[in-house]
Amino acid sequence: MTKVRHDHQYPAERNRLAERLGAAVRAHHEPLPSPVLAVDVAAFDANAADLVKRAGGTPIRLASKSLRVPSLIRRALTHEGFRGILAFTLAEALWLEAQDVSDDIVVAYPSVDRGALSQLVASPRAASRITLMVDDVAHLELVDSLRASTAVPVRIAIDVDAGLRWGGQQVGPKRSPLYDVGAVVGLARAVARRPGFQLVGVMTYEGQVAGVPDAVPGQRARSLVVRRLKDASISQLGARRAAIAEALAAVGPLEFWNAGGTGSLESSAADPVVTEVTAGSGLFAGTLFDHYRDFSPRPAAFFGLPVTRKPSPDIATVHGGGLVASGPAGSDRLPTPWSPAGLHRTGLEGAGEVQTPLTGQAARSLRIGDLVWFRHAKSGELFEHGNLAHLLDGHRFVESVPTYRGHRLAF
Repeated sequence: MTKVRHDHQYPAERNRLAERLGAAVRAHHEPLPSPVLAVDVAAFDANAADLVKRAGGTPIRLASKSLRVPSLIRRALTHEGFRGILAFTLAEALWLEAQDVSDDIVVAYPSVDRGALSQLVASPRAASRITLMVDDVAHLELVDSLRASTAVPVRIAIDVDAGLRWGGQQVGPKRSPLYDVGAVVGLARAVARRPGFQLVGVMTYEGQVAGVPDAVPGQRARSLVVRRLKDASISQLGARRAAIAEALAAVGPLEFWNAGGTGSLESSAADPVVTEVTAGSGLFAGTLFDHYRDFSPRPAAFFGLPVTRKPSPDIATVHGGGLVASGPAGSDRLPTPWSPAGLHRTGLEGAGEVQTPLTGQAARSLRIGDLVWFRHAKSGELFEHGNLAHLLDGHRFVESVPTYRGHRLAF
């Protein structure tokens, strides 16, 4: 399949975006503190529709950590094709459940948060709506140590390692210790026979397929290797999923089998074992999702920083800028100056905590006080850096909604 390129990648469209965002800031009823966090709702909704199309009818569970803005989590869930939330902490899941954002929340990672676990087992409503992830009997034992009785059943899903075994090496996220069929079934039986627990699901997240760009400019050979590894992973994991599913059928029925991510919706949804896929990053489309062969989301999330200095006619220095993404350290984790087009970070300073100098053709026309708009490398992490997300529709901000930080939440 040939990757489709959209006009949002081109300078003219990026400059029009700067004009729209600038007009929205000027029309806002009060000055906006830096960084100005903005979301283009038209791009957000278009990305949601594209994710649903790519999933081909398989329901999408929304990855909340890729948004971290409750209003936008609700907005995504209104799109037909999205169903339920994949939360990144139990404390977050409890808050989303209490706010009636969703009644179907799976926690993506095992939790050892004693306070949150105690709250879960004390609430029949929350326990019926939230599913815990486990990959070790120790996770069950911790829950049991925090409750006086098993009267409130706890929903459980098993996280199965979805990595590729290749030449004696494992390729993929280092998550669950459960790989072989016997190990998975052993834990499933332990859940089934333990009072107060209900096995309802399985997750196999193939991060080496979903989260690795495979069409990076200037890296043709590496991208070809990545695509071959992805193909091998999809094939190997498909056979292993089928074997695990067949063995688990003897333990009892499951409500769901979760898989995938923004970068692997098609292949994950094509697996007959999988009943739902996960996506979230594709809604905001951080720069790490710019270089996939088979899809091209529209950038929807931006942050604006003011020019505070002009060290020379060819350099514009903005305030702050060091919003670096998690993951292996590298230039691809740094924010990208996006609008206006034609700006570049300097090699010696990069993206700084207090200032970021920018060079390039557009730097000469920038003046002190002008805003430069950046894109974060990832998605939800950006919204840990401000209290409000300003929703852009056309040339104006139609609403300003609190992020988790704006709700005084830190998960």
